[in-house]
Amino acid sequence: MQLSRTREPATRRLRRAAGLAALLLALTGCGSRLPESEFTAGGTPAAAGGATDTGVTADEIRVGIITSLTSPVGSETFAGPRYGAQAWFRALDDRGGLSGRSVRVITCDDGGSGIGNQDCVHRLIDGERVFALVAGSSLDYAGAPYVNSKGVPDIGGQPIGTAYERWPHLFGIYGSSAPRDGRSVGWDGTLYQSTEVYRFFKERLGARSAAVVSYNQADSARYARQLEEGLRAEGFRVLSQSVDLALPGFQAVAAAIKADGSELLFDAMDTRGNTALCQALEPAGVRLTAKVTNVQNWSESARTDYRSSPTCRDALWATSSSQNYDAIGTPAVREFREAMARYFPDREQLLSAWELEGWAAARWLTDAMASCGAGPTRACVEHFMHRPQPYDAGGLLLPASFVPTPPPTGLTRACLNAARWQDDADGGRGGWVSQVPDMYTNCYDVPQLPYQP
Repeated sequence: MQLSRTREPATRRLRRAAGLAALLLALTGCGSRLPESEFTAGGTPAAAGGATDTGVTADEIRVGIITSLTSPVGSETFAGPRYGAQAWFRALDDRGGLSGRSVRVITCDDGGSGIGNQDCVHRLIDGERVFALVAGSSLDYAGAPYVNSKGVPDIGGQPIGTAYERWPHLFGIYGSSAPRDGRSVGWDGTLYQSTEVYRFFKERLGARSAAVVSYNQADSARYARQLEEGLRAEGFRVLSQSVDLALPGFQAVAAAIKADGSELLFDAMDTRGNTALCQALEPAGVRLTAKVTNVQNWSESARTDYRSSPTCRDALWATSSSQNYDAIGTPAVREFREAMARYFPDREQLLSAWELEGWAAARWLTDAMASCGAGPTRACVEHFMHRPQPYDAGGLLLPASFVPTPPPTGLTRACLNAARWQDDADGGRGGWVSQVPDMYTNCYDVPQLPYQP
């Protein structure tokens, strides 16, 4: 049996389709509490206080964040990681920075287009001369080959496309065990999805039937087929439904789901499609055991997005490879929430799992830079990223690494987190309530299914 290092393929593929369709160690003011052995990783650091690499001066380190902030699918669809990462770096600077240097964050909005993304990449790398990129979330990461060719570490980006499964200088937020040699995606063009999400709902809720809804758009339809394959591999009876991207007929889908008696509902759509589908399910009298969404839609906006369909919202579940951003009893999550309230108080109604993952990505880059001691270098950062010890951002992420392995075979041990939206019975705000006691032990031995992206 193989231990999966590529986290939660099912949820990640959903994010990819939806977008295209529409520290173990706490830091102090003096730096990171990393083991002494890590401070010489990648070579002996330069003398303290000087310029040690591109983007590093005596008093600051420049990092870049590229986001599809004004994308065609809405300003909030990809925004979360950017704000989470900025909050981390502002908190870091308030604690004294890293080895006496502040971190200057330079953001760029690529507008959700490939041309815009390439423009951002050139602006940050050639113009601003950033040391690294972090917490990227782009609809079309067309600039990835250039980032890689310049040897710029890209840490903790959201794998909306396949770039993080191809280029060696790119490190997605969930890790990867693919070769990432730049020649092809995954293992000679093949990636693998594991079935822990479907196993979880089968064992937790006793469900045996599911509906899958997608747009008549290539990427959405492709992911829907992967959903169906994974569900069937876990023994589910599957109802497949497709709607027009421009004029979706959700009423007909609602009627079909009701007639089928589907217990679970999965989709390969964006938030707009999800909410419209729920609005159609409500008057049709559809009662789901679970409406399963992904980490991209695990957000505070569920409160308003599903206001007109409370029955559907009551069945809303989300799965991820990171902690529940609403679990403020978890110290690492509480630290994130307090920083967001301090630096971005106007985003209280927009908090999301993606913001938490952006915070975790910034922490990952910070720990990688701290491993260099007083002289951060790109080579040293990448040495840290390639180390065999999995990284969990102080309990925020399922352990992730970038150690390449042969193509997966047999079963894999895969873990996941899950939460359910619950309205407060006493008229309170409600929110996302964790449904597993510990995501690190909520694990299953599941098959890995090959597919071509």
